[in-house]
Amino acid sequence: MDNSGKNVLVVGGGIGGITAALELASCGINVSMVESGPSIGGRMIQLDKTFPTLDCSTCTLSPKMVEVSLNHNIDLMSVSQITHMARKGPGFLVGIKKNPRYVDPKKCTACGTCSEACVMKDRIPHEFNMMLGKRAAIYMPFPQAIPQKYLVDPERCLFVSRGKCKKACMDACETGAIDFEDKGEELEAYFDSIVLAPGFDVYDPTEKQELGYGTLPGVVTGLEFERICSVTGPTGGDMLLNGKEPKRFYFIQCVGSRDRQSGARYCSRVCCMYTAKHASIVKDRVKDAEVYVSYIDVRAYGKGYDEFYKTTQENGALYIRGIPGEVVEGDGCLVVRVEDMLTGEMREIETDMVVLATGVRPRKTTAELCDVLSIECDDYGFIKVDAVAPSQTNVDGIFVCGMGSGPKDVPDTVASGGEAASRCMEYIVKGTGS
Repeated sequence: MDNSGKNVLVVGGGIGGITAALELASCGINVSMVESGPSIGGRMIQLDKTFPTLDCSTCTLSPKMVEVSLNHNIDLMSVSQITHMARKGPGFLVGIKKNPRYVDPKKCTACGTCSEACVMKDRIPHEFNMMLGKRAAIYMPFPQAIPQKYLVDPERCLFVSRGKCKKACMDACETGAIDFEDKGEELEAYFDSIVLAPGFDVYDPTEKQELGYGTLPGVVTGLEFERICSVTGPTGGDMLLNGKEPKRFYFIQCVGSRDRQSGARYCSRVCCMYTAKHASIVKDRVKDAEVYVSYIDVRAYGKGYDEFYKTTQENGALYIRGIPGEVVEGDGCLVVRVEDMLTGEMREIETDMVVLATGVRPRKTTAELCDVLSIECDDYGFIKVDAVAPSQTNVDGIFVCGMGSGPKDVPDTVASGGEAASRCMEYIVKGTGS
């Protein structure tokens, strides 16, 4: 079948959206990928390694990101968003707002001199590093970012937000790529089908004050721990906390999952295994490390998952059945108070670092996106799908993949991206009567 002239909109540039876009593009479909952030890659690109193989996450995902940028059938629009949608025959007329980057991507060579010259250099919390590092007001989100171009943070740039800056970045840029007159662009286009891959957020553990997140130094989330472990992170891959290497680690699972108080009675599916991954990394990198893991029960359902979890235990990670009642400050350490449900013993365990396995939440922008596209959500805020067709939404011709419809690990997200692309192709073929 000749698919030239067929257009599909993919909303979201994580591994699910990337998979769907590449599958569609390989079939000759013209794909427009809209990503709200400055780069594609989603949450996966923030990870140090993936379970259960402990493969480098960046090494796995970066080639696919580059493939997206080089594919002539894919038009990537970063820092962009959907503004409106109207049905038009079997397809959709969609409005897209491309927000200003204030840097001309055609002129930017990604040399970095603008960021070095910025008066806000090393003063702004770095979102990609979960606020653990600092960046400038003009920046590239991470070294492997796609598009490989700099952009200006309009809220933090002194000139854009206040008009008070000498614009040293402009003087430093030899190609004249910086354009503070950039107003962005609004466009409207017709698409034969739409694939949604909005991604997910993680639970905010500050709600659980008893665990000390945000008040006790040394209590971090799983994603923050990922950035600490990563060579592209704020410590360059050295496992450091306040400049020192911790020796005692305590991992707490199901923080914001299977929890009526936090409003999430569902299992987030990834926490058990990414905690086992973290424990395994610690035992491998930190000599003589003490590792404790608190759990309700271990759900290791995927291929090789149970073996990986058991190997983590055999390598010295001590699993305690029971969720801690509180984390308090001790004498130069943190103290975790927990009841071991298997022995009935109340324990107080001293540790240097507490890592919270925060659960999965729908992306905050999902509700707004669903409102624009007339998509139904389930009771938890994820996009509601058909029981038989796992990517089919209530709107014919609009499909969803990845964590947009509920918690999934990386392999399941990749599979869902492929399934959504397949359903999308089926819809397009049916719509043309071919």
